[in-house]
Amino acid sequence: MNRLILYGGGNMKVKNSFKRVITTISIFSAVVGLSGQAYAAYPDKPIKFIVSFPPGGPVDIAARIVGARLNEVLKQSVVIDNKTGAGGNVGTQQVAKSPNDGYTFLVTSSSYAVNPSLYGDKAGYLPKEFSPVIIMATQPNVVSVNEKVPVKTLAELRTLAAKEKMAFSSPGSGTTPHLTCENLFHIIWKNDATHIPYRGAGPASVAVVSGETPIGCTAVAGVYQFHKQGKVKILAVSSTERIADLPDIPTMAELGYQQIKDYTWVAVLAPAGTSQDIVNQMNTAIQKVIDEPETKEKLLQAGLIPVGGSVQKTVSYINDELKHWSKIVIDTKAKAE
Repeated sequence: MNRLILYGGGNMKVKNSFKRVITTISIFSAVVGLSGQAYAAYPDKPIKFIVSFPPGGPVDIAARIVGARLNEVLKQSVVIDNKTGAGGNVGTQQVAKSPNDGYTFLVTSSSYAVNPSLYGDKAGYLPKEFSPVIIMATQPNVVSVNEKVPVKTLAELRTLAAKEKMAFSSPGSGTTPHLTCENLFHIIWKNDATHIPYRGAGPASVAVVSGETPIGCTAVAGVYQFHKQGKVKILAVSSTERIADLPDIPTMAELGYQQIKDYTWVAVLAPAGTSQDIVNQMNTAIQKVIDEPETKEKLLQAGLIPVGGSVQKTVSYINDELKHWSKIVIDTKAKAE
């Protein structure tokens, strides 16, 4: 009997020890499972894209094209919210102050790299307040003229501008198209062409089409269709290579202006401090979308060249752009208006 009791007690001890092991394993598995679920669950609510420019422009178009597909890729709604004003500063300031929880992102243009130098403290943000995610698309700036302006080349325009007082439109003071032409006309040519800023690429493009200004300085998307229709003549592009759809238009570098290699780009940024895992996940998701043939085609039809690239590549590119545009702002003495 004693042996039986001892054996039974020992058996109970073994059972209790076994139960403790099983319980420990279960708790560990639950913790690991919950951790995995938390990571896999992102995003578990709608994501907001704060677009710092008005509807209908290249930044807004890119955000909507990519955002529409991200809805499906991320299995969550991507809400486009246009917060405009002060050359993109209003929307940028809002995102800088937003929670860094991965549910608010800034979609902006190269003005992000220009404005800290152009506006100084009035920009209301510092680049260190953001974590770059990806460059979605880019487009070169162009110099175009109204169809009635009697020139066919940039060299001919320089000659004409030396004889006649001329004016050029731009999407606004401090925009990259403005600075490209400010650099070309005022610094390199030492010409006194008058800058007339408009509220966006659309109005600036219409100005040169209507003849309100003889010269237009915009990103290529603004006047691409008008060029195809013969209403304006694009004389040069600021990209390092010619545009595939405009193979006859030379680059500035080809024409002897090696220092002009300018782009207007569309970037996605997160508030500083956003989890690197989330930044990487969003980068991967957007890359997947812009790699899709249908998305590429839509961007190209809008005059936008898909870019993409790793987070590290994006950070490096934006840092280079900050230096590039700071120098041009200083050289041209450009002022915010």
